[in-house]
Amino acid sequence: MYRRVVFDDDDENDDEVIAMQRRPKIFYERVNYLELYDDHDFLNRFRLSKATFNTILRLIENEISPPSTRNKAILPPSKLYMMLRYLATGSFLLCISDFAGVSESSARRYVHQVCRAIARQRPNFISFPTNDVDEKRIVNGFYSLSRFPRVVGAVDCTHIKIQSPGGDNAEIFRNRKGWFSTNTQCVCNPWLKIMDIVARWPGSCHDQIIFDNSNVKHKFETGVIKGYLLGDGGYEVKPYLMTPLLNPTTRSQQLYNESHIRTRNVIERCFGVMKRRFPVLSKGLTVDLKNTQAIIVACAVLHNVCIEMHDILPDDELMEENNRNNDVNHRDDHNVNLAGTRGRQQRDRLVNDHFANLQ
Repeated sequence: MYRRVVFDDDDENDDEVIAMQRRPKIFYERVNYLELYDDHDFLNRFRLSKATFNTILRLIENEISPPSTRNKAILPPSKLYMMLRYLATGSFLLCISDFAGVSESSARRYVHQVCRAIARQRPNFISFPTNDVDEKRIVNGFYSLSRFPRVVGAVDCTHIKIQSPGGDNAEIFRNRKGWFSTNTQCVCNPWLKIMDIVARWPGSCHDQIIFDNSNVKHKFETGVIKGYLLGDGGYEVKPYLMTPLLNPTTRSQQLYNESHIRTRNVIERCFGVMKRRFPVLSKGLTVDLKNTQAIIVACAVLHNVCIEMHDILPDDELMEENNRNNDVNHRDDHNVNLAGTRGRQQRDRLVNDHFANLQ
């Protein structure tokens, strides 16, 4: 049995019809914001000074340059504008694309490309001191805050809000406050520079678990890093990790706690400054989970570069509620007492040998 095939005369024109229905390629105007804005306005919109912007651009320009400049290719400065604008606003990528004069898909692609390029600069800007001179400078800097001896860093964790990652394991990212987050551990120096960061753990993980599985603990355990690390009551006291006393009774114990709190406060200030400079960390990341770690690490790298370049903070204001919500993980952990024997003995010696003489 044969079937008769009838050819429509219009079939031969299908390609022309499809071509006419395609959206035309639109080239938006791309603005050079370095020339458009003065120093003050540029800082408020991109959270970096012009000098810092050019420094970052030189570091990553080769990684984010297009293969060619044909067909209105998006150049590295425009890509960096997009990424910084996203960090500065935490807005939808459609808004970022309108600001930069590109399509939404291009904005999404290049924001992540630039974040990954900056995150790869981590070894150059986030590290512990590698020589005795720098280490002594950090110890002296901490001592000048409140006379706590031999401190080389302050450690703590902060929750970075994210959207639900979906899937079977989504609930492990829900923290005890009921929203989705990544619990990010940082160690900072007296000048609020980050010396170590771990940004891969879900919000339900306790600070102690993150520290136990971190490279920085291994370095202290093996003696690669010498000195004291200051942590809050959520950490187990160790010979190298000092935590506050729950019930100080003597004057020397009270002095120890006062000095500990004032010295460890630098990590709280570090989180506050970084989240004020890059409000996306306070408002929440609305990107895929695979991109959140690169964005957080990129913010830490930029934070350190800004400190090195002596950039001032933008003169806008963040809501106090956001600041409280993003650092709530410290308060409840103060009631946790995980004192180990060796760590408790070392802490007692420190109280009796040093703080007893400060009375």
